[in-house]
Amino acid sequence: MSRIQSIKATEVVVPAKPNSLNSEEVRDRDAAFARKFLTGESWTEFANQPKWILELTLENGLTGIGETYRSASEPLLHEAMKQLVGQDVRQLNWRRLPVSDQRIYEAFESAILDVVGKWLTVPVCQLLGGAYRDRVDCFGWTGRRTPEDAAQKAWEAMQKGHKAFKFKCSDEDPVRLWTEEIRKKCGDGIKVLLDPNQRWTDVETTLRLMEGVEKDLMLGLEDPVLHTDLTGFKYLRETLGMPIYRHISLPYTQDIRDIIAFVRADAVDGYNINGSAYNSVLLAEIAHLEGKSCWRGSEVDLGISETMGLHIAAASINCTLPSDLFGELVRTDDLIVEPIRFENGAALVPSGAGLGIELDYSALTTYTTHRNLRVSL
Repeated sequence: MSRIQSIKATEVVVPAKPNSLNSEEVRDRDAAFARKFLTGESWTEFANQPKWILELTLENGLTGIGETYRSASEPLLHEAMKQLVGQDVRQLNWRRLPVSDQRIYEAFESAILDVVGKWLTVPVCQLLGGAYRDRVDCFGWTGRRTPEDAAQKAWEAMQKGHKAFKFKCSDEDPVRLWTEEIRKKCGDGIKVLLDPNQRWTDVETTLRLMEGVEKDLMLGLEDPVLHTDLTGFKYLRETLGMPIYRHISLPYTQDIRDIIAFVRADAVDGYNINGSAYNSVLLAEIAHLEGKSCWRGSEVDLGISETMGLHIAAASINCTLPSDLFGELVRTDDLIVEPIRFENGAALVPSGAGLGIELDYSALTTYTTHRNLRVSL
């Protein structure tokens, strides 16, 4: 009764809402960055990469759902499906599933924990050790903007109750002007996190770009310099007078051990963590032992992945910084029947069995690319 009877994968493309990703007139000239992160010239392609929605069904009829990261490998997905069909979910090591690729791992983990949670009638966060909170503060979010647009987006998020707003940026962006305009429009009502994705490259560039930035408005900087520049992270932390954060992103081929060097050097004030559930909880525990906080990262996901992120954040003792769960601000649909509920900028963790959500089959039909995979006993 607990063997996996079948797994179905449906490819979808769910576009972004108009004007949600970038100011139209702000174009990106960094072709290497656009290729690496699939953003296009103005983050326009970021949301248009395909995802796969998994439906994993047991012999007893229960079904669990999962969602891959963007542009996951179809051959690796199909191979993992064949590997898992016929296996007993009670016998699997949920911490180390037989799935090697990190771009698809979390989809299978989500589907398995969802179906096991339904079977045991407990939420996924309980399978991760138990919840520390029933709601998770979340960022507002957008790509690169003109100063006026940056202020408008921050203001819109503030009206929804968000306490912090995250901007993607490059070394071409006038971030000082962003903070000036945000101050004019929002006053002290919202904090700002700048995330250059390592694109400021070095300490000198970071210091130059941060000249005149209203520091009391800043929640901090995420990944201003290259991840390899541990000394640079530490210097900026000691010099700028604002928190500095490091993104540990396992789906981007980073290693869970990357956190160790930063812990030893006391180089940052906290971490953005995304990856599989048990690894994310482990990373959070390591940061907690260091006395640092963290938040749950994302890739502008749909409702299944964001709900899984909520359970991970709930089960992580120190996940107290606003998390990157903001698909409702960006995506035209989340593919779940009841959207994630927000109150004053915080997402409520579903309390039902498993993930506590249902796949919206009507929306799945609307956004499918009509590519499907299926493996059955």
